[in-house]
Amino acid sequence: MNLDAAHWDNEVVEGLNFLEHSVLQVPFFLMSLMRYITPTLDEMFMGSLHWVDQTYIQKHKSDDPQTLRAMYYQNLRMYSTHGDPNSKKSPMDAIIAFLIRYGRRAGISLAVYALSYLPYIGRFVLPAASFYTFNKAVGPKPAAIIFGSSVFLPRRYLVVFLQSYFSSRSLMRELLEPYFSRVRYTKEQKKLWFRDREGVLFGFGVGFFIFMKIPLVGVLIYGIAEASTAYLITKITEPPPPPAEAEKFKESQIRWKNKHEFLNLPLGSLDAQNIDVGGQTEKRVPKELSGKKFT
Repeated sequence: MNLDAAHWDNEVVEGLNFLEHSVLQVPFFLMSLMRYITPTLDEMFMGSLHWVDQTYIQKHKSDDPQTLRAMYYQNLRMYSTHGDPNSKKSPMDAIIAFLIRYGRRAGISLAVYALSYLPYIGRFVLPAASFYTFNKAVGPKPAAIIFGSSVFLPRRYLVVFLQSYFSSRSLMRELLEPYFSRVRYTKEQKKLWFRDREGVLFGFGVGFFIFMKIPLVGVLIYGIAEASTAYLITKITEPPPPPAEAEKFKESQIRWKNKHEFLNLPLGSLDAQNIDVGGQTEKRVPKELSGKKFT
């Protein structure tokens, strides 16, 4: 067929490209899949965590060692990445579970995208999906505002908006996998853990997800995001105890105890939290912030 004077072939290619990058998120899928094929990202997380601990010690070398927090790397490295040693699960099981999760999300995305082309009701499918998604996250009133404004937006922008939201959340879960593969929460505990930190985690994830969309640079950004997640862990959790005490520790970490104090700290004083004294965590406020009231 002579396609020199035709335009439909370009539309097909552009449509497939949009499905690949904005609906199915294939590049993001491939980067996430690499975690289950090579241990590089896990090693990067642990190496970064070790660097954070060493930097913390160097920064507080003039302080009384008894007042410093416990180390994250030394304790976390004692945990097995395979969970229960008696378990018969293999690395292939993790890959299959990941493919099932991605396949389910891809199927839902394709179904919603296809329904948006239905006559008459199609224009309300994506706004309704937006309302359903954000109603659980931010409540009915903000979700209703999003629904009302999205009715007038083009389909392409709505798809990008929704997929960016879901992909940012998925990215954050994948970046935290080195932590959760060692400290194994139950499904309900993990759900509550994420819910209590969802604001910070979403902001962290969406920032890196935007940069990951840059061609060629995205793979490098994924590695930087994994290394940065190690630092984030030291701010939203307490140092893990030895594996024998893990069960009690997991129950205590479901709620982010120093959330409001941490969020009110300036960037230069992020180490003012999580100082371990006699096995208990206290708030350690630098001199320049003494006398200020945290809300």
